[in-house]
Amino acid sequence: MGNDIVAADSSVLVRRLWKYCNVLRDDGLSYPDYVEQLTYLLFLKMSEEQKNGPVPSEYGWSSFAHLSASAMHRRYSEILATLGESVGMLGLIFRNARNKIQDPAKLRLLVAELIGAMEWTGLSVDVKGDAYEGLLEKNARDTKSGAGQYFTPRPLIEAIVECVDPRPREVVCDPACGTAGFLLAAREYIVKSNPKMSKAQMRHLQTKALRGVELVEEVARLAAMNLLLHGVGGQRDDELPVRRADSLAEPPSDRVDVVLTNPPFGVKGSMIYTKDDKSRRTADDLNVTRSDFWVRTANKQLNFVQHVVSLLKPGGRAAVVLPDNVLYEDGAAAAIRRHLLRTCDVHTLLRLPTGLFYAQGVKANILFFDRRPPDQSVTGSLLVYDLRSDSRFSLKTKPLHRSDLDEFVQLYRSRGGNSDLRVSSRWRQFERKTLSASKDCRLDLTWPVDEDDSRPAMSRLDAISQQIAADLQNALDHIVAAGGRT
Repeated sequence: MGNDIVAADSSVLVRRLWKYCNVLRDDGLSYPDYVEQLTYLLFLKMSEEQKNGPVPSEYGWSSFAHLSASAMHRRYSEILATLGESVGMLGLIFRNARNKIQDPAKLRLLVAELIGAMEWTGLSVDVKGDAYEGLLEKNARDTKSGAGQYFTPRPLIEAIVECVDPRPREVVCDPACGTAGFLLAAREYIVKSNPKMSKAQMRHLQTKALRGVELVEEVARLAAMNLLLHGVGGQRDDELPVRRADSLAEPPSDRVDVVLTNPPFGVKGSMIYTKDDKSRRTADDLNVTRSDFWVRTANKQLNFVQHVVSLLKPGGRAAVVLPDNVLYEDGAAAAIRRHLLRTCDVHTLLRLPTGLFYAQGVKANILFFDRRPPDQSVTGSLLVYDLRSDSRFSLKTKPLHRSDLDEFVQLYRSRGGNSDLRVSSRWRQFERKTLSASKDCRLDLTWPVDEDDSRPAMSRLDAISQQIAADLQNALDHIVAAGGRT
């Protein structure tokens, strides 16, 4: 059986792993719970296969895998509770872990016939890593809860990474890493773009180059496992690729070369992040002092924009997924846009169509900028590429493909000059000095469509119809999900 799995590709392994999920659903185990339990078991099994694995032998795979179903169930629960008190890598994977598989027979099925039936360390990094990532994607796609909020479509991630161009010896950070999609795409891009990396460069890529922070504990452990299965991470605490924390809680201790992130959407947070501006506080405020922030606000996306700038070294590069409101709202949003234009090279904006994310109807954009050295002035232009006006995508019937972004990536690399691409209604350039001098520094930039363009833009009526269709589909999904719970 093990040899069959080694020879299989990641899609076959995903189907095999997912098949067991359907069995365990009869035991009341949700999709996220199933993936989480697989994470624990996979880690225990792979630690057992290593000569000096991180799990002590008394709590390892052999301490429970041979037991009867009831004894295994009891011992497995004890192991999770004990390892949950650990620090370092074990703490990251097992913090607050508990056995959610109620039926001992079903646990034994997972242990004996799925996880224990193959040698996981014998699988190539690509197969086992891609299989796990495929499982996370399937979980996000099939779950009618919030699981999808942590998953950014892979073709979009690949295009963003190709544009930002991370390199050997650079440090790439995602301060809201979800299941680590951006970090893994950066690793894959660096490996493919630099086939002759030195041992020192490879070691840096494995242990130092990728840094993720995730607020939600369950998602942080999935991200850690995803990276570990792709060969990222070391044994020491300072070599862990992910940590469970609130990125916004304090200024970054180190600056990085590249930030790639899709921070959580949702306008109002429970905390107000501010400089030490006591005159504006009330007794009911929950304040976090960030001396590196420019504007006092509880808006999550605006605070992440400020945090990303603080994370970057001078000359560092960033790509951030942002909802439309960040581009046009007044008040704090306008102040942050003005400061961003003054301190950074805000050079590219990609307007995304709806239908790309698991939350229906989301209107989002990718803002690309570099941290400008302090002595540089506001010059140059902002390239705006509109993929929204005449594009329709959906997760099931017309998913986004990497080829849909070929024109944008080519244009990004040329920054609008020396390009073979003709000027079209999809893109325009705007002088940053003019934007910075405008009243609210609005970046929700639009323009009339040329009548002779070969790809006419969607009319206003079509746009409204598309939004209504997305809202109806979202409502239908909720009805179906609710029916499944009754």
